[in-house]
Amino acid sequence: MDRYLRIKQNQLLRNLADSGSLHYKKMIQPIFCVESLIEKESVKGLPGVFRDTETSILHQIDADVSNGITQFLLFLVPQKKSDSVLPIDFYQSVIGKIKKEYSQIFLWVDTCICSITTTGHCCHFDDTGKIDLSRTLQTLSQLALLYAEAGADGIAPSDMMDGRVKSHRNKLDSNGFQNIPIMSYSTKFKSNFYGPFRGAAESAPNFGDRSSYQLDVRDIDSAIGTSIRDTEEGADFLMVKPGLTSIDLISPIKEKTGMPVGAYQVSGEYASLHYLAQEGFLDFEAGLLETWNIFRRAGTSFLITYAARQAKRIFE
Repeated sequence: MDRYLRIKQNQLLRNLADSGSLHYKKMIQPIFCVESLIEKESVKGLPGVFRDTETSILHQIDADVSNGITQFLLFLVPQKKSDSVLPIDFYQSVIGKIKKEYSQIFLWVDTCICSITTTGHCCHFDDTGKIDLSRTLQTLSQLALLYAEAGADGIAPSDMMDGRVKSHRNKLDSNGFQNIPIMSYSTKFKSNFYGPFRGAAESAPNFGDRSSYQLDVRDIDSAIGTSIRDTEEGADFLMVKPGLTSIDLISPIKEKTGMPVGAYQVSGEYASLHYLAQEGFLDFEAGLLETWNIFRRAGTSFLITYAARQAKRIFE
């Protein structure tokens, strides 16, 4: 199926893709569901953001929908780590319950294995300690298919493995899911601004860092090139991450690809506003709105932000 046909068939996707000014209908709310939790808990550094249980996440979505949210990015955090077994029952249960209760929302599911692997990395390693790309792509695409079968509306690969968009598109298409869009983390840097998220998703690497697969912040050519590659491999939406520190790339990526390009206002960016406000250096909502206007000025097609649930009220 042609990517433009996938987008045209769904009003919520058309909202993300249109070239109009940024507003609350073009914002995506991240949510976390943690298998081991007995009751929901707040996320350190991210006011108003929670790690939910399979039950509380439904209540959270209900509140978010009433605040104008139509699109969510789901992060699933299983109880047990494994390099060989996917927690299929947990994934299917959470996605199925959400879509059964809220069929009107668009549910993106982050497609990575850093919350599953015993290493906390986004890949499998071979016996020599190098990335086993073939095995990693196989697992990631199996995950993409699993999410689609469970009822996810779209997948969002965040791992930055070479070739994963093509692998996912082939896996989905060959199993009857040609209509499932791919929102790729197409330009994702190795960054110091992911800290609060890694606590929420239990995804901090146990050793080293992610330099061998995430982008170097100094390299603009690779940053643009990976988005071009993902476009050619079949991505429907592109994304830069972290958002504000990648603001200079949105326009050139759009010019090179002709694709809708969004941004992820990451946990460290969001938390910095919170801590500045806590110390009395700024008004939290005023600072938040200022950043959103910067994303708008840069031509952002859509925005993933932890404050999406506040956006309708702030804009109005």
